[in-house]
Amino acid sequence: MARNGARVWPGSPYPLGATWDGRGANFALFSAHAERVELCIFDRGGRREIERITLPEYTDQAWHGYLPDAHPGTLYGYRVYGPYDPGRGHRFNHHKLLLDPYAKALYGQLKWSDAHFGYRVGSARGDLSFDRRDSASGMPKCVLIDPAFSWGDDKRPATPMEDTIIYELHVRGFTMGRADVPVPLRGTFSALSMPQIVDHLRDLGVTSVELLPVHAFVDDRPLVQRSLVNYWGYNSIGFFAPEPRYLSARVVDEFKTMVSRLHYAGIEVILDVVYNHTAEGNHLGPTLCFRGIDNLSYYRLVPGNERHYEDFTGCGNALNLHHPRVVQLVMDSLRYWVEEMHVDGFRFDLATTLARELKTFDTHAGFLDTIRQDPCLARVKLIAEPWDVGPDGYQVGHFPPGWLEWNDRFRDTVRRSWRGDGGLIGEMAARLSGSADLFGHDGRRTWASVNFVTAHDGFTLEDLVSYATKRNEANGEENHDGASENYSWNCGAEGETTDPAVLVLRQQQKRNLLTSLLIAQGTPMLLAGDELGNSQGGNNNAYCQDNPIGWIDWNPEHIGSHGLVEFVKFLTSLRRQHPALRRAKFLTGEPVVYGIPDVVWLTPQGVEKTEEDWRFPDARCLAFLLNGSVDRTAAGPAEEALPHLLFLLNAHFDEMAFVIPDGYAPRWELVLDTAAKDGRGERRELSPGQACNLPPKSIALLLSLVAQAPEPAT
Repeated sequence: MARNGARVWPGSPYPLGATWDGRGANFALFSAHAERVELCIFDRGGRREIERITLPEYTDQAWHGYLPDAHPGTLYGYRVYGPYDPGRGHRFNHHKLLLDPYAKALYGQLKWSDAHFGYRVGSARGDLSFDRRDSASGMPKCVLIDPAFSWGDDKRPATPMEDTIIYELHVRGFTMGRADVPVPLRGTFSALSMPQIVDHLRDLGVTSVELLPVHAFVDDRPLVQRSLVNYWGYNSIGFFAPEPRYLSARVVDEFKTMVSRLHYAGIEVILDVVYNHTAEGNHLGPTLCFRGIDNLSYYRLVPGNERHYEDFTGCGNALNLHHPRVVQLVMDSLRYWVEEMHVDGFRFDLATTLARELKTFDTHAGFLDTIRQDPCLARVKLIAEPWDVGPDGYQVGHFPPGWLEWNDRFRDTVRRSWRGDGGLIGEMAARLSGSADLFGHDGRRTWASVNFVTAHDGFTLEDLVSYATKRNEANGEENHDGASENYSWNCGAEGETTDPAVLVLRQQQKRNLLTSLLIAQGTPMLLAGDELGNSQGGNNNAYCQDNPIGWIDWNPEHIGSHGLVEFVKFLTSLRRQHPALRRAKFLTGEPVVYGIPDVVWLTPQGVEKTEEDWRFPDARCLAFLLNGSVDRTAAGPAEEALPHLLFLLNAHFDEMAFVIPDGYAPRWELVLDTAAKDGRGERRELSPGQACNLPPKSIALLLSLVAQAPEPAT
């Protein structure tokens, strides 16, 4: 099977990966500790290894060679020779076919067997033993691609940060239940780019879709043994290759077409990326890629005990972002998705791990500094999940300027408030006004806070108002997985019910939660399907459910019974119309335009709150006025006075009367009422001094009908 050396040219150590130039392909692989590297070529079906080629050159720790007769579609992998000495951090095993870390496409799925492990599974010596079985037959194969694509006049939407509304969705789950999508396309990038899907996103008013991981990933063996899969995809094995199961054909152009069509509709594409760990797990995990190429370089190993891995993720390992070649890998991956695939941003899973220096989180960690100075990444959105499971892993508010961060304090406060927990009005006010206590430093703006009530991890909005406890039995872990405290309230009945009063209350609570999200300062993030009343049957950890539990229910009758689509459209439209709902600057309570403060916090009696009012322990209501005419951003102040907004929130279990405040506008109009079936109710006017009676568990919004006139010049 060995190839004649005359047919293999020296090639170049740069760029890493497989690069086709129109005549042949250069192959380059980093490994600081390997003794030899073989490039393995497979037949078109990926079943038979037809030749092995020893890469002839080794330059600056990169093994490389050029194949003049390689062509797009060539399937390949690597075998890497070196010491197998786990105690010293080396786990080379040339019997294992390895994926190229820079592979731009993969063909096939992993088919588990004991041959994927570098050691003899079941041996008394554990991972200190050595396994000689060949793993190639059960491995996916790397694909040499032609990167050419006609982007035409593709233009990034470049949505300003303060105007951004994120919609988190799962590529497969979003369209599997759509009857109007052809069966072969369901669950793929092609389905996501179909006109009816794009129209739904655009009409909903979202500006950015945040896709759960689309990098190639692995289904964990224990899940496969339980007839389940790693549905969410937080188990990456290839940082450049789109996940094959999301491609209806074997070409990455399908992803590019999706991006182009979403961009044409004005919608950005943000990727959820997992650079904190890989699918190879701990010291007992399989040898699929990095472990067999250069374990000592790619992973953070326990100092003095290099057989074991440092684990801040709960997934068995952590990538070694202290190594320059590993940093290069991640940066090359990010730039590839921006420059070649035209994505508009990234959400970094367990981002605290990426910013750990020795053991602890560091705002000036090498990885964060490297991203900060990169001109390519300076123009995209960067979102941190600001925690991991390691020591001092919770770092909300501590990422550098320029980053957005998931704000779970917003999630928990809003959930608890509408559940009816008392004593939260101060915390609720802080979250609705942009969480300045967390992000108001170093010149950061309100948009640094990514506000959410629901996300892929946890209850859907429907389940949040329908279940007091999780229902994760289908995951096969005896309901021990997933968070036990969800700050949910079932509104009087657990799970599905036909009780009309409970159903009405649930709808009202969903409107309250959605309204709280979309009136808050910061960057709102909606969970796909919440506008449709989608339920996972109480499963708050559907990470392994590639079935109707994890798929979105698009049944028209089901959607019509919830009526939330139009309400969400109304809320996003309201947010677009009123710059006061999407300020870049934090609220201060100081006069800014026409002598009126940017925000005025009010008592139910219509007067400004005192310090004592904030300390009332059983308070469950909040009222505040937003000055509609504050400066927007760098564009300067609005040219005309805009309506003020008066919000009244009643989380009590009883009706509350709110007095319309005096001194801000002579007349007000009610435009939002979450107690109404459509969330809007009948418009009516109110004057200062009049009482607005709010039903239990409801929100009202009033707009001033006459804008405040400018103060006379002195």
